[in-house]
Amino acid sequence: MEWLLSFPHMEDERLRALKKAIDGAFRNFTSTYGDSFEAFFQPLQVFLNQSERFMTTTPWPIIIVLVALIAWFASRSWRIVLGCVFTLMAIGYLDMWSDTMKTLSMIFVCTVISIVIGLPTGIAMARSNRLQNLVSPVLDVMQTLPSFVYLIPVVMLLGIGKVAGLIAVVIYALPPMIRLTNLGIRHVDAEMLECADAFGSSSWQKLKNVQLPLALPSIMAGINQTIMMALAMVVIASMIGVQGLGQPVLKAISNQYFTLGIFNGLAIVGIAVIFDRVSQAYGRRLQKHLERVHGH
Repeated sequence: MEWLLSFPHMEDERLRALKKAIDGAFRNFTSTYGDSFEAFFQPLQVFLNQSERFMTTTPWPIIIVLVALIAWFASRSWRIVLGCVFTLMAIGYLDMWSDTMKTLSMIFVCTVISIVIGLPTGIAMARSNRLQNLVSPVLDVMQTLPSFVYLIPVVMLLGIGKVAGLIAVVIYALPPMIRLTNLGIRHVDAEMLECADAFGSSSWQKLKNVQLPLALPSIMAGINQTIMMALAMVVIASMIGVQGLGQPVLKAISNQYFTLGIFNGLAIVGIAVIFDRVSQAYGRRLQKHLERVHGH
């Protein structure tokens, strides 16, 4: 009856040999191609450094004015603008300004990369069921695989540092952008596409003038979710050298500094709320505009 209680498994020696073979193969791969990967991702390092330099060296009043202007343009709501300004002032007053600017630069770069990769991938998936069937399982793995697991190959390839952290954050935050772009384009009303066909529109014209504008609320929701998931990775990314609000939280966990952890954790929450409210308000404005234009 022992076989009922103990699941049959591979012999220990064979299992150990298999693990050693896989580890050895990956180490050989990283030693052979590691420099090539570092060279390939070098532009990301430059982009991230430039973004961080701008955020950390620009005087704080200018940053607050810029954020307030962006919030007003996106939401047309004084309540949201004042909420953004108050949150940033509170973060600065509690001496977390520098770390917050580093985190914001990381989130900005991550979001840009996710849009650049996610938007065309989502469009391609919407145009091809075969591609959707191929990409969907990959997105499932990216969303469900524990973030600590894919930190291992990233660190082995690129070493500890900003770029490795950025890649890990992008892998975690990218799927919503792809999924919601695909969903938004697939849900465009068939009658609108028939009207475009009747006017002799090409595939590119249909995409540019009909599908993307009508899918924009869904795409904005994808950007919103990408930002939220990137912020959720801030603390984990700090384990491999990413600077910002995650590092004090990690220090607080290691040394049991309750207040330090709470303050920096609330700063991350504050940034998340700013991004969420502004992007949602912009999405609502966009939806109302499209309803007026298309007469719904």
